[in-house]
Amino acid sequence: MPKFFIDNTQITNNQIIITGQDVRHITSVLRLELGDKINVCNKDNGDNFIAEIRDVKKEIIICEVLEKVNKVETQNVEITIFQGLPKADKMELIIQKCTELGVKEIFPVEMERCVVKLDSKSEIKKIERWQKIAEAASKQCRRNNICKINSPTNIKSICSIINDYDILLVPYEDENNNSFKSVLQNNKKDNIKIGIVIGPEGGFDLKEIEELKRHGANIITLGNRILRTETVAVAMTSAIMYEFNELG
Repeated sequence: MPKFFIDNTQITNNQIIITGQDVRHITSVLRLELGDKINVCNKDNGDNFIAEIRDVKKEIIICEVLEKVNKVETQNVEITIFQGLPKADKMELIIQKCTELGVKEIFPVEMERCVVKLDSKSEIKKIERWQKIAEAASKQCRRNNICKINSPTNIKSICSIINDYDILLVPYEDENNNSFKSVLQNNKKDNIKIGIVIGPEGGFDLKEIEELKRHGANIITLGNRILRTETVAVAMTSAIMYEFNELG
């Protein structure tokens, strides 16, 4: 059953109003008709409903709530990705796959060796596009919330919020001793909050690593292989979800 997200303003009593691009997706792509059922999630509170299409207009679709689904989505681990801005469509791939894996939020990060630079105009457009990709991926994997794409940040700002996380992991190719696996196993607990800082294609500048380390980040090695920037977030998130029993 296809899934769609709404907000509080789109539901009144037992009636749900579908608007925007979802109208075209329902009518032209999925070719759903009157009487067909859809899964609707209120992204403001996570409530899920089974709803039936009752009226189709040019710009809105009116649905009737048939039942509320008591689907509780909980995770023992909350992951935030701080991704050094990569080139081209790599960021889109990272957002899509990390959303599917259950990442809570993603911060694009401007770093010394980033090739991509965002000005104020392109930043707004990029964030809007990336958030749409996160929403589409959230629909596809049937999450009860949408991975949040934040405005770009920098290393200094990350250092100021390190204490908000139980662990802040920084994979670095020149680290040889502190392993990813050992840090995870030494920090096993319920309801853990993990941040991951990933460098761009050119890697971290040494000054960035030193600053992160000085503020308490865990600089780690991922082993002998050097992974591409678009691979790191997916690989680390998968390993964390497995380690904390979030992948059955």
